[in-house]
Amino acid sequence: MELSTEAYQQIAELRAALRSFSRRSERLAREEGLTPQQYLLLLMIRGAPDGSERSTVTELARRLQLTQSTVTELVRRAEDAGLLRREPSSEDARVSWLRLTEEGERRLATVVNRHGPERKRLYDLLSDLEGGVSRA
Repeated sequence: MELSTEAYQQIAELRAALRSFSRRSERLAREEGLTPQQYLLLLMIRGAPDGSERSTVTELARRLQLTQSTVTELVRRAEDAGLLRREPSSEDARVSWLRLTEEGERRLATVVNRHGPERKRLYDLLSDLEGGVSRA
């Protein structure tokens, strides 16, 4: 299947926008005293797919595509920094739920709120490309 020049241009534009969004996320996170890894960790917990605003190390490892030992270390450092806490599961003693502390919530919310214009721009770009890429 041969792709059009427009298809390549659209994918290039999307990739550039994603990279820009990612770089800005990292900068905003640092301005709030978070490492980029802490920001992603907090975001994945707060933005849990089931809406529970909690996660496990295993689920985070899957979503972040990192090893469980790497996520365990990230969680330990975030706990030490007062950004998240563990809650034992009432259903399974082997499971600990991870939730954001008030401080973690505050810092994450600040970064996400400051992303408003870029987030909208990226959503608009994705919406515009949705029709274009399928035509290619």
